[in-house]
Amino acid sequence: MKKRLLALLLALTLVLSLAACGQGTSQTAEQEKPEGQDTVSDESQAPEAPEEAEEPQEEVSPALRETQFGPVQGVDNGTDLVWYGIPYAAAPVGELRWSAPQDPEAWSETLDCTQPGEKAIQFSMNYATGESTVSGSEDCLNLDVYAAPDAENLPVLVYIHGGNNQSGSTAEIPGHQIVVNNNCVYVSVNYRLGLLGFNCLPALQTEEGSTGNYTMLDLAKALDWVKANIAQFGGDPNNITVSGFSAGGRDVMAMLVSPLFAGKFDKAIAFSGGMTIADEEASASQIASAVAPLAVEDGKAADEAAAKDWLLTDGEDVKEYLYSLDAQRLAPLMGNAGIRMSVFPHLYNDGVVLPEEGFDTDSYNAVPLLMLTGATEFSLFCGFDGYYFSEAFTALDEETQSAAKNFALTYGSDMYRIFNAQCSAEKMYDRYDADIYICQVEYGAADSATQIPGMGSFHGIFVPMMTQDHTYGNFADFSPAGYSAMSGIFNDYLTSFLATGDPNCDGQAQWDAWTPDAPLSMVLDAGETEATAELKDVTDTYDAIMDRMDADDSVPEEIKMGVISNVMNGRWFSDALDARYENPSLWH
Repeated sequence: MKKRLLALLLALTLVLSLAACGQGTSQTAEQEKPEGQDTVSDESQAPEAPEEAEEPQEEVSPALRETQFGPVQGVDNGTDLVWYGIPYAAAPVGELRWSAPQDPEAWSETLDCTQPGEKAIQFSMNYATGESTVSGSEDCLNLDVYAAPDAENLPVLVYIHGGNNQSGSTAEIPGHQIVVNNNCVYVSVNYRLGLLGFNCLPALQTEEGSTGNYTMLDLAKALDWVKANIAQFGGDPNNITVSGFSAGGRDVMAMLVSPLFAGKFDKAIAFSGGMTIADEEASASQIASAVAPLAVEDGKAADEAAAKDWLLTDGEDVKEYLYSLDAQRLAPLMGNAGIRMSVFPHLYNDGVVLPEEGFDTDSYNAVPLLMLTGATEFSLFCGFDGYYFSEAFTALDEETQSAAKNFALTYGSDMYRIFNAQCSAEKMYDRYDADIYICQVEYGAADSATQIPGMGSFHGIFVPMMTQDHTYGNFADFSPAGYSAMSGIFNDYLTSFLATGDPNCDGQAQWDAWTPDAPLSMVLDAGETEATAELKDVTDTYDAIMDRMDADDSVPEEIKMGVISNVMNGRWFSDALDARYENPSLWH
């Protein structure tokens, strides 16, 4: 009996030991399986569970993002993602043609943002063929967003394209390389152009708080969109740098004095910008003169003088007429202004968007500011001036023609260069509670280690440093190692400025903020294989430039005065020149 009992105890101990081993194995397997799946210690004793057919999981595109108005689908390029033509406001058509931009209507279906959006309606001229075209659409309030696939809480660079606020689009500087090289999220904005973007005729300004600066209202609305939505694309809404080139740069400078833009951005960059303000009353007169021929054509007045007088009234009949005009007829009216405010007045000192005192205000939206200029910015504007095709000029011998063109290029560029940056810094400094940094690109200029004949350090010389996807390939070869090295230096500074508001960074020369006591600019240049970045005092004055003009005997006095009064007159930079040489006003 005792032997039988002992055998039973041994058998029970063995069973319990095996069960314990089985439980240990089961726990290990259970830990390795996804939560919620049942496990058993001995599969041979468990009934087989019927296999459930797994539903295929639809792959979510990394370029699918949410915005406050609805989802958007962009393009996945591997190294970057792009969303084209995202609406930031409703189409400014019909009753909204000349009014503040409104929110777009929300959408629930995913919006296809894989193709470029509509650019603003605009006039363009092919000077080689003499053909002109009107392209674009009034439905243009959209923007492009570029980001790296893994972007998260990165600095945001908002870009305002150039084109004198009359032409251009978001395609001016694509952001594919910028988001990689500068570790940021990049936003490029389309906005209303020409007389649809700036129009201060009295009939459109009858309500309290009215403004003719519609472009500026668009840009403010775009910045609001960025603030509200950019986190969905990997950007930091509390680290926004607004930037612009040419007209876009001047728009950025205008933002610094506009109460409308307070708190909308954290840093600013003006590429070839400068300070421009148009008197509202004088601008209305100029616009009425431009529209008057249409009014005569449409039977609203007997002649252009009467039409102009009628257009300067604030009656409802004028407003209805303006709204009835086809945008195709409005776009060509003022042509290419060629950096002359009188041809197409904009940025009005209306006391609403921009202060009546303009840049003499004491109220700046002071943020860290970087201003950049090329050394030979006038080349793109004087090189094709109509005066050079006049009978008087073409009658000159080739040597005299060449000397006259070089005279305008040299001294016009000297003036345009200081207008773009130095003069703004001088005006702002005592009223501006933030650091100001100035950069001058020498590459291509007469004294550069690398010269670009006929063009010099032209308007837009910085663009090939930001991206290889540009339209300046016919001007020069930007592939040499020296230019690439200069580009690397520039992008190091830019990356640091976007992140911190200070361009200084490891491995590059110290860049001090501009002050009247130390008016230093970071001067960039390059030879065939090497680049230089040096802080230099490159200041000048209009009086000193004009003294050099007076002493220049490279062209006969009569020819010199012809260039001064026809090629250099009435430009952004030429107030002092027009006064000294008594050039006639170009304002009607």
